Amino acid sequence: MKEVGRKQGVAPPCAACRLLRRRCTEDCMFAPYFPADEPHKFASVHRVFGASNVNKMLQELPEYQRGDAVSSMVYEANARMRDPVYGCVGTISYLQQQIDALRTQLALAQAEVVHLRAAASTQNTSTSDSGSPTSYTFKPSFDMDTVVQRSSFRESLWVVLRYIQSPHECKFTASDAYIVFSEVER
Repeated sequence: MKEVGRKQGVAPPCAACRLLRRRCTEDCMFAPYFPADEPHKFASVHRVFGASNVNKMLQELPEYQRGDAVSSMVYEANARMRDPVYGCVGTISYLQQQIDALRTQLALAQAEVVHLRAAASTQNTSTSDSGSPTSYTFKPSFDMDTVVQRSSFRESLWVVLRYIQSPHECKFTASDAYIVFSEVER
């Protein structure tokens, strides 16, 4: 038996209209961004931002930016539901800490390269002076895990972090590497 007032071939209401229990019109603001088969998206956005606020935000934006705005709102709403205190800022902070740790590791690796090059040049000058070539195997002078845990490393880490402040420049001079490695070897 056919439903009264329901036309055949009409699309189901969007997720927003279904959740808000209203009739979905052809010019529904939410229909292009919250399809009926993804109701969880609008549910989380509605819970965090509210339907009227989302509607206002979408109306203020040009049509070509609305899709990106909706995906951003969905991400922020999901982050806020996972972490009610910090929301997406918690994720950003965590990623920033990872970037800082990786920059520190990069700076330490670059200092290790400088140290190894200095050792190689010292070894090359000593073999050319003695006349007999000797084989020399390079071994890292420290392990990354033990270096970071040492309390005496604080002052030398300041030297490393001084170069990390500028993300475009992570270069060391030989004297800086000497300072880092002299602290590590203590």
